[in-house]
Amino acid sequence: MRIQSCLDAIKKADRLVDALRLADELAVEAGRDGGVRNLRLLRSTISGPDQVTAIAAIHALAQVSDEEADQHLAELLSSDQGFIREHAAWAHDSRTPRSKSVGRLIGLVHTGGFAGMLAQRTLEDWAATVPEMITVGLEGALLGVTDEAGRYRLAETLGLVGHETAILLLERIARDTHEAETIRVAAVIALGQHPCSEDTKTYLEAIAEENDLLGQAARLTLADLASSLTPRPAPGAPGQGLTIAQLFLHADIDADLSHAGSGDTGGIATLLVRLGDALVHGHGDNPTAGTAGPEADRSSTVSRVVTLSRGGLDEAVRSLDALRQTATGHVYGRVPLLQGPMPSATAWPLRVAARRGIHRILSSMGRVDALHLRMADVGSLAAFDVARNLEIPVVFTVAPDPHAVINSMDLSGQLTRENFGNIDEVEHFWFRARLVQRMAATAAHTVFFPRPELAQDMKELVGLDMSLEPERHTVIPEGIDLQVVDRAVNEAQEHAAGHPATEPLVQLRELLARLPAERRGKPLLISVGRFHRVKGMATIVEAWAGSELQQRANLLLVGGNLRHPSPDELEQLERINALIDPGSREPSGLILSGHQPNDTVARWVAAARTGVPGLAAGSGVYVCGSLKEEFGIALLEAMASGLLVVAPDSGGPATYLEHGHTGFLTATWDTARLRAAILEALESAAVEISQERALYSRSVVEADYTVQAMARALAKVYSDVHHADVELQRELVSAP
Repeated sequence: MRIQSCLDAIKKADRLVDALRLADELAVEAGRDGGVRNLRLLRSTISGPDQVTAIAAIHALAQVSDEEADQHLAELLSSDQGFIREHAAWAHDSRTPRSKSVGRLIGLVHTGGFAGMLAQRTLEDWAATVPEMITVGLEGALLGVTDEAGRYRLAETLGLVGHETAILLLERIARDTHEAETIRVAAVIALGQHPCSEDTKTYLEAIAEENDLLGQAARLTLADLASSLTPRPAPGAPGQGLTIAQLFLHADIDADLSHAGSGDTGGIATLLVRLGDALVHGHGDNPTAGTAGPEADRSSTVSRVVTLSRGGLDEAVRSLDALRQTATGHVYGRVPLLQGPMPSATAWPLRVAARRGIHRILSSMGRVDALHLRMADVGSLAAFDVARNLEIPVVFTVAPDPHAVINSMDLSGQLTRENFGNIDEVEHFWFRARLVQRMAATAAHTVFFPRPELAQDMKELVGLDMSLEPERHTVIPEGIDLQVVDRAVNEAQEHAAGHPATEPLVQLRELLARLPAERRGKPLLISVGRFHRVKGMATIVEAWAGSELQQRANLLLVGGNLRHPSPDELEQLERINALIDPGSREPSGLILSGHQPNDTVARWVAAARTGVPGLAAGSGVYVCGSLKEEFGIALLEAMASGLLVVAPDSGGPATYLEHGHTGFLTATWDTARLRAAILEALESAAVEISQERALYSRSVVEADYTVQAMARALAKVYSDVHHADVELQRELVSAP
């Protein structure tokens, strides 16, 4: 009856996030006591209307050691419901290999998508004990599959099997001129993970002389083979500074932030660039360093930061050469994903390519003292495995994501027990929540953003008790570069006073000039960010359109790739177009600028405060319509510019935004409440008669939320993690 009690608790849970946590108890109980009655109870639950409990029952069934459980789990791999297939493929990973499931798992790999990634992951783990079974299955599948995408995925999976026959098959595919180039590239890249024959190495060296995709792949494979022979350097050679790695794979990150706001290239890209610069330019010095002599001082200082993001094969080759020659400074590494850019929600099939690219870069860096991961995405999943393999300590920034989104959607009625599985099939909430828990539990150190009820939220939403091992946890707010903001404000003020516009302000003037004469001279509502449902751009338009707000202010949305939108961007654009016809945007007061470089955005935000002569009044408002905002780089930049801001009332903004003074907190998922908050902010801005409040907003940021302050705090964390790692290595060496 204990399993029945666990199922009842999940069904009766007040919140969906509570149900996810209770699912763990059900799985534990199922592992203790299967039995025919309980098996049938779980089976009937899986076919029921409550999709949350159905998913919990799948993972519970996987804990039952029983032939009937094997048979039913295998059948679930062929379910007509996508979320059932996905969770069944994932659940198989916890079981010993079963021949009856191998063919169906390979079929999911062939089909691709998130289910394919989970099936591939299971096959990789099974290949450690039954490599012949997996190799035979993949070889047979390759004989019958002709579509290029499917053959690519099968060839990639073959590269995960450390068996002689699998390696021979990869060598054959790599040499086969009748194969599509992408499949040959997959085979060539996979060969870098295995010992190859001298004949194959000679072949790789020959094609590496060419500058086509196959040649570029061969050069990377030769680098992989060479690095596999090089042992990991011992941590902490005296007198050397620290090397820190950080990554975000869903963006093209460059030092100039030229892609900011396009696709998934949001505030995280800006943060990583500014933070990396601050760490290596003297702002990341350990404030406690220098107390134990010059060697300790030096080894507590960050001297090199490598920021990893996506790139093509050619970019990966070039960046690898540059990384090897760079001993200090902020450098950029490119991870070739071997497929076109994908939104983060659909990028999970890139796991293997990401892992190989990350491994290649970190291996080429020599010693890496810490790897900082920040979110539950495919990049972190891949990098976490690499760090474990290379014995690199991980620092993980823990946020209640996707937990906070689940809770917000639950409260708003968008997410229910009856549709959870269908939405999970798109958003992968369950897998991401488990990934956060796993990384938080095993990271060398965890970092948290400030929240009003941080410890309580972490315990209730994530299930993490911060009171346990408090020395492993540090609360660090994000920060911005005030110099960028101050330059932007100065330029905007000078133009408002009559000076010629700088180039970014000229571009803003050209956008505003599209407005009809009767709409010029109104203040600006401005929002900057990715066009993604979580960021709420369409929700802002919904709050503005057809209301008093539309009569009083124009709306400028900065972000998104408008010419070639991703699926996420397209969803937001379609919602916006349903509210305001594209041909009527400017006449209605709506301007979509697309993504812009970060420095340009800073000047536009400042101009919303100062006004643009002849085109926009001053005293505008910055609006963040995000469902959740863990901290809010763009909000801090807007505050530092002197703007009043509107922000979510949950998460980080509530720790630095003073409601009614520096801005207004609201339930951004509720359109009516968001509209009311924007209107209140607009009215407050209109009656300000001095700079006092604007200067105060900037002072709040300057006191605690600069990127330099963030760098100092993180450098202390990295130093502590590094010294703990050194001590651990010494203990292992001295152990009998």
